[in-house]
Amino acid sequence: MAGLLVIGDVVTDIVALHSQPIATGTDTPADITLRPGGSGANTAAWAAHLGVDTRFLGRAGRDTGEWHTAELARTGVRPHVRIDPERPTAVVISMVDDTGERSMLTNRGAGGRIGVADWTSSLLDDVGHLHVSGYTLFAEPGLELARLAMREAGERGATISVDPASAGFLRDFGPGRFLRETSPAGLVIPNQEEALLLAGKRHAEAAAETLSAAYGLAVVKLGAEGALLARDGRVVARAPAALDEVIDSTGAGDAFAAGLLAGLLSGLALEDALGKGCAAGSAAVGQVGGRPVADRSPRTLSY
Repeated sequence: MAGLLVIGDVVTDIVALHSQPIATGTDTPADITLRPGGSGANTAAWAAHLGVDTRFLGRAGRDTGEWHTAELARTGVRPHVRIDPERPTAVVISMVDDTGERSMLTNRGAGGRIGVADWTSSLLDDVGHLHVSGYTLFAEPGLELARLAMREAGERGATISVDPASAGFLRDFGPGRFLRETSPAGLVIPNQEEALLLAGKRHAEAAAETLSAAYGLAVVKLGAEGALLARDGRVVARAPAALDEVIDSTGAGDAFAAGLLAGLLSGLALEDALGKGCAAGSAAVGQVGGRPVADRSPRTLSY
């Protein structure tokens, strides 16, 4: 199996599970845990958990950078994490209701400063696939890094995928601009909201077809409805979510991307790789936090 390089964000996740609506101006009871997270770092951790030789490039802060680096290494990832001496690690406060749906407050911290200074061409040695988290593109230094990494990956013959990561940031960045900047990629992995926004369509199938005409392959994550895959302008595969219990949707899309890529890199047929992605996403929503349960941090705090 070819090696995988993931470029993206590493984040300290504060996950609050609440069964009651948030009470403005007063207290709301919740179970609160601290987890290592970040869309890119989560995907890398799940990919390593699934047996892929995985490297991760990210930028963490002076406060928790060493912890995050150690956590990635403990999952089997080869971490290349630059410690920013001036900024803290990115933090996300994820508020999860009793349906498993989450709302997030985000501070990008050091992650918003990742750039070409963090890059070395040797990261691509023995790598057959580059995966870029969309968060990387949403600040100018990261955009320059993504351009450089995708160009060098293409020159080496590596395949490239991109996960748009956030409909809110994507809307601000501009869908058309995102399509242009990620044109070297041959695979895009949006959720339904991101897919509709990028393609300018009203239905997931039409969005997948439009995006696959641009990238070659497009996989749209549909949450509880599974996922669909389009190739060269036509939907060619679907897979169910196979959910047992939804506890926390944090990291489900990241796990899905890892499962999909693990399947493709191991030579599975498109439909089977899609099913592997759904299986990983289903495993993710059955636990708290965005990383594999077997790799849960010993520094997890519960209040």
